[in-house]
Amino acid sequence: MSFTKRNAVLSSARPGQAPAQVQAKVETQLAPGLRPSPLDGRPTTSTGTASLDQLLAGHRGLPLGTCLLVEEQGTTDFSGILLRYYAAEGLVQGHQVHLVGFPPEWKYQLPGVAEPDAKSRTAQPSAAAPEERMKIAWRYEALGSAASAGAAGKGESNSGATFCHSFDLSKRLAQSSCKGALHPTPSTGPPSLTERPAPSASPLRAIIKHLKSKLESSSPNEVHRVVIPSLLSPALYAVQCTQPSEVLQFLHGLRALLRQYSNQLTALITLPASLFPRSAGLVRWMELLCDGVVELIPLPSIPGAAPPPSSDKKVADQPQGLLKVHSLPVYHEKGGGSAETSAWRETLSFSLSASKGLNIKPYSLPPMEDELQNEKSPASTSKTGMDF
Repeated sequence: MSFTKRNAVLSSARPGQAPAQVQAKVETQLAPGLRPSPLDGRPTTSTGTASLDQLLAGHRGLPLGTCLLVEEQGTTDFSGILLRYYAAEGLVQGHQVHLVGFPPEWKYQLPGVAEPDAKSRTAQPSAAAPEERMKIAWRYEALGSAASAGAAGKGESNSGATFCHSFDLSKRLAQSSCKGALHPTPSTGPPSLTERPAPSASPLRAIIKHLKSKLESSSPNEVHRVVIPSLLSPALYAVQCTQPSEVLQFLHGLRALLRQYSNQLTALITLPASLFPRSAGLVRWMELLCDGVVELIPLPSIPGAAPPPSSDKKVADQPQGLLKVHSLPVYHEKGGGSAETSAWRETLSFSLSASKGLNIKPYSLPPMEDELQNEKSPASTSKTGMDF
């Protein structure tokens, strides 16, 4: 027969010693614009494009300490729009944005924060009362909170703050919305006719020194973003910057800073694939030095065609190009993704609108005209002249 008292916690404390107090877990508060990855818990930040965040290997954002290379074919500027969203998101979240190649006036080209519509405000359900619970079974009570948490994870962080803002290309970013600062880097442009460049000066090495000094002098809680538009373009960079020794050393130095400040720094790089195709050996080396590589292939437009009306949603949602994912960040033995992120292996397309921004989704062929006519007039398919 056991004389142990039921429902009593057994402790190994000594008779004269007080029981140990349970220490509460102190959660480290993340900086604004950050949230832990659902895969491995590493801090991630938003690229400013929600569909691109969903594509990045299941992390639902760009992990800190990584860089993303966006290649674009043709003469369009879809990759430049991704850069503007990336920089605008950093300024709104209070991050330090370092701009390469462009002057500081580039800040006035950033899109403004979109205001939520009245329909979306009314469509959002209010917070449920604590007494409103599922009455099917007690074990299903957690399903509602889990579903709401998954839906909120697309646009909000755990603290309730907005993780990815919505921007409007028809507006400009107001000074009141900027909580961060834009830091221009040393000029990389070709010298003018009156100036003589120094033979030993390297603009790309000066940028690495500038970034290193800024990171060393900043606090460990500050988040930095590096914006590198149209790398190796002759319009923004000097001729010596296109040398393989200069470019590869620059990317090696940037990669070293990303690994050294793995909780503070991210980078987004664009590359004109028409000038530097993937078949070149230099581009392949550049891809190996980046954590993720994405290629944008705009669809050819019809010459002489009138622009589509802005009110037609079907025309606005039509794909404007294809997207190829060549590599994504991998951090563990699972491969860096889950079943939900296997869609990047399919053929992806993107469309651009002023209010929704750049939207990435699986590519599907539009329906044929005969099918559309049959849907509009189903009575025409019935046989006529039948006697009953």
